[in-house]
Amino acid sequence: MLEAGQRTAGSWPAYYDSLTLFSPARYSALPGLPFGGDPDRHPHRDEVVAYLERYAARLDAEIRTGALVTGVRAGEDGFTVRLADGTALTAPGVIAASGAFGNPYLPVLPGQAGFTGEILHAAAYREPSPYAGGRVVVVGAGNSAVQIAHDLADVASVTLATRAPVRFVNQRPLGRDLHFWFAVTGFDRLPARRAGAPPRGPVLDDGRYRRALASGRIERREMFTGFDGDRVVWADGRRERVDAVVFATGYRPALPYLDGLGALDAAGRPRQRGGLSTTHAGLGFLGLEWQRTPSSNTLRGVGRDAAHLARRLARHLARRGAASPHRASRTDPVRFSRT
Repeated sequence: MLEAGQRTAGSWPAYYDSLTLFSPARYSALPGLPFGGDPDRHPHRDEVVAYLERYAARLDAEIRTGALVTGVRAGEDGFTVRLADGTALTAPGVIAASGAFGNPYLPVLPGQAGFTGEILHAAAYREPSPYAGGRVVVVGAGNSAVQIAHDLADVASVTLATRAPVRFVNQRPLGRDLHFWFAVTGFDRLPARRAGAPPRGPVLDDGRYRRALASGRIERREMFTGFDGDRVVWADGRRERVDAVVFATGYRPALPYLDGLGALDAAGRPRQRGGLSTTHAGLGFLGLEWQRTPSSNTLRGVGRDAAHLARRLARHLARRGAASPHRASRTDPVRFSRT
């Protein structure tokens, strides 16, 4: 396993301080290792980091941290994986498990280059104290946008800028967490094509976020149209000075090491079906949004995708005569992750 970071917890150590999982601990574990503690709590970022490091320590696998993959090339004998330090590894199988949160998307609006306040993506936000007493606009209508706005509202004047009203989903319908119903109805395991299109921006809420918006603690406005010096230009033409704008606008695929391989489409998305490359035998993907099911890029769902992919890759390696774990290292599948 090749991990670009210095810890075996992917991107989690870099997330904002107040982040908590949207699913309870009982539904958030990877295969074989429960989270422990109160199963109904929503684990904090630091709990997730500790859990992932504990999980990695139990794996019977070589894990290299600080191992940034810069390129993957295909040949007659499989793949060559190149690292930033010049190391080259060969293997008949490669799994690109760098997930969906490695490339923050920051839109560009008119006047943005000349804005004199601070502009940052949610990926760079940590905690609210630097914005105490200030005026902050958070852009986005998803869980991260609303949670960050709620975090900032303790110390700053906050507006949530969205293109449409925020859609909320009750966190505890009929007195049970939503993930309980996902599990008992089988929704989490539905093939993506049967579950429908990915929902856009629903916010899981136990009532606190709706109350914050209803009370005016967080203001919601239609998305602004641009910047003008130290101001944002609202849709009605008004200009307002703000200190910072936080874009919680999601992420784009982060697979630059596969550029030139022909495994990605024009937008940088992997050409795959169910996690298996449709262009290269022996190449797999893991952690993509709606890869196979609605829970594919979550802690609670990625294990099922991993098992599916491992079985398919093992069959491919067996056909190549490379399935034995006792063969030389060039026949071992290479797995790497940044998230």
